[in-house]
Amino acid sequence: MSPQSQQPAVSDPAPGAAPGAESGTAPGGEPGTTSDRRRWIALAIVMTAAFVELVDVTIVNIAIPSIERDLGASLGAIQWITGGYALAFAACLITGGRLGDIYGRKRLFLVGISGFTIASALSGLAVNPEMLVASRLLLGAMAALMVPQVLAIVHTTFPAHERGKVFGLFGVVFGLGTVSGPLFGALLTQWNLFGLEWRPIFLINLPVGVAALILGRKYITESRAPKALRLDLVGVLLITAALLMLIYPLTRGRELGWPLWGHLCMAGSLLVLAVFVAYERYKTRKDGSPLVELSLFRVKSFVAGIAVQLIFGVVLGVFLLVWTLYMQIGLGWTPLRAGLTGVPFSLAVSVAAALSVQKLVPRFGRKVLQAGALTMASGLVFYIWAAGHYGAGIHTWQMAGPLVVMGLGMGLIVTPLTDAVLSDVPREHAGSASGLVNTVGQTGVALGFGLVSVVFFGSMSGSVGDGVSEHSGLGGDGGAREEIGAAFVDAFQNSLWWVAAVLVVIFLVIFGLPARTKPCPEETVPVQGSADLGDPADAGAVGDEGAVGDGPGDRPTLTR
Repeated sequence: MSPQSQQPAVSDPAPGAAPGAESGTAPGGEPGTTSDRRRWIALAIVMTAAFVELVDVTIVNIAIPSIERDLGASLGAIQWITGGYALAFAACLITGGRLGDIYGRKRLFLVGISGFTIASALSGLAVNPEMLVASRLLLGAMAALMVPQVLAIVHTTFPAHERGKVFGLFGVVFGLGTVSGPLFGALLTQWNLFGLEWRPIFLINLPVGVAALILGRKYITESRAPKALRLDLVGVLLITAALLMLIYPLTRGRELGWPLWGHLCMAGSLLVLAVFVAYERYKTRKDGSPLVELSLFRVKSFVAGIAVQLIFGVVLGVFLLVWTLYMQIGLGWTPLRAGLTGVPFSLAVSVAAALSVQKLVPRFGRKVLQAGALTMASGLVFYIWAAGHYGAGIHTWQMAGPLVVMGLGMGLIVTPLTDAVLSDVPREHAGSASGLVNTVGQTGVALGFGLVSVVFFGSMSGSVGDGVSEHSGLGGDGGAREEIGAAFVDAFQNSLWWVAAVLVVIFLVIFGLPARTKPCPEETVPVQGSADLGDPADAGAVGDEGAVGDGPGDRPTLTR
């Protein structure tokens, strides 16, 4: 472990705190024990921001037909409106996490939520496809500044014995946010508020963003790495290039016919990633300020958790996209009906996520995650049977059973996984680790989107597959509609078999996680200005950190 990974994190007192007081840190160095009300309000703020970002990922998909009509957007522009957000988000996540470590997680969260609000306004006011594409790219980049700080703030604000409860709440938010986007998008578009058609799906973020900005400034406690780190610009360029070379061809590959340059880019991304790792090792030896703290990969639970996160992202990417195509194109359902169909899934995820960390994981450990993988796989097999048995005439209520089983399985995985990945991460690298976790998850989702062309459209006949528009309902006569519907049912079943197989792989990889999550040891760390400042190098690091504080009146204190 590098020297800076042994340093305690720095936490600034809330505005208006008395000298020597600290709003989120106990005298013994354990965060979140002296101001219970403030930290729970801070949690509500960051959870709300996380929910809004989760919704924003999928809310635009439902409104695509309305955007096409209103702005005259081409298919290429639509691809960028939907995929550009994910592209910018994934490419900037690691950088966003590291900036939080350097300049303060509260500061970067506030910058991110401010930019997210402005970009939402620009998206809602877009006058042409080009403006909407640019606004969505900005929206993704600002979300990448905000999202890594959410888990980092939780990790540095709450003591180890309370983080299970907190991550349980985070799982509920994740479950609700995952499928709420299509439902909200369908409602806002169908209501056509003030004649604005699709625009309210973006404008609804404005009051939420303003409230989060105002309350966040007051209630969130600042924290950052203790050493005055520098932003690794070369590392930023290398990791961004590697991610773009991987994700861009996956995002545009099917539309462009999977050209040779796309495959070369994806292969080249591995070479650029290897160069990035070599440079990060050099950067660590040179000044101890890399973009990614490579010592994290010596933590077994972190490595295993990252692997599960990547594979689980593939599962989500494949399932969520083919599910939407199956319902809206294959079955010809309206966006509102498709959105309402996902409600049982969302509720099941939320319930299981809340129970898993608080009740099940403390007793059964990683077996809970493995049970979740097998439960979700069982739900997929149930869904395959239902889709084949009822065919294109399947009803919403006939999907409820498989979706509930799948949701329960997903809830048992997603929240304990977050806790397992970050449980042994040094607090001062929480932002960097959080950014890396989110980046890996987003990369997995992008890989899943790319695999949809193979496991979903690849299983259709050429005549049917080539004649289907991803952004329109089923047209033509009854015979053509029946043929396309049957093709979609078959492709949906084929895709779910692939997803079930990947979940079995996840079951095996989970064996790499610790059997039980070990509680973080208690540490007593002296407050800055006390008689015992410990190692002079540590004191110097804290003094350097003051240079990037919130102002001359800052009085940083130390937490574990």
